[in-house]
Amino acid sequence: MKLNVGSTDKLIRLIAALAIAVVLLLGKVAITSTLGIILAVVAVVFAVTALMNSCPIYSITGLTTRGKK
Repeated sequence: MKLNVGSTDKLIRLIAALAIAVVLLLGKVAITSTLGIILAVVAVVFAVTALMNSCPIYSITGLTTRGKK
């Protein structure tokens, strides 16, 4: 697994995941609705890719947000 998520990207992903979770937990979007399920999946993907520092889509496309070392 290639590390390809930089610190700024990681922070943005975690904030987005948290924001989506708050929207769902406050009941602004019903978790049982189609939109709610899609948002929950997106939040989980954002959180997991941020915590693993690796994004499969970045790997496929050859992108990286990590700085050159």
